Amino acid sequence: MALKSGGSNILEANAYSHIYGFAVGLDMTRRDLQAVAKKEGKPWEVGKAFEHSAPMGTLTKIEECGNMDTGKITLTVNGIVKQDGNLNQIIWKIPRMIAYLSTFYDINAGDIIMTGTPAGVGPVVKGDKLVGCIEKLNSLKVTVV
Repeated sequence: MALKSGGSNILEANAYSHIYGFAVGLDMTRRDLQAVAKKEGKPWEVGKAFEHSAPMGTLTKIEECGNMDTGKITLTVNGIVKQDGNLNQIIWKIPRMIAYLSTFYDINAGDIIMTGTPAGVGPVVKGDKLVGCIEKLNSLKVTVV
C-alpha cells in the first residue's frame, strides 16, 4: 500500500484515511547473502536491499479498489502457481500495521508498506517469469535478470 499522508501514533480507526492506494509488489530476498550474514551474526539487510529487490506494479487508488481486506492473491512462476491465498488470511490487518509502524516511525505520504505473502515462497533463477496478481489490482509481471 502507498500512503497519501502519515504521522506518528496513528489510531487503527483512522488508518485507512492515510492510504492513497494499493499495488502488487514482490519482496525479494537473496537467500545466499542472507545465509552468509546470518552465519556471521550480521544484519540481514544486505539480503533484502539489493538492486531491484522490490518490484512494484501500478497503483490503484483506494477509491477504486476499496480497503483490500479480502481478495484472491496469487503468484505464478513460469506459468505454475506457487502462491495462492486470500488477503483475509493476513495475520496483521492493514489498520493494525499502519498504527503499529507509526509508533516507531513518522510515516509519510509516499511511504510504501509491504503487507506479507501467502505460503509458497521459493527460489527463482535468471529467466524465470513471475506474475503476481491480487484481485481488483493490476497484475505485476517480472522477468528475473
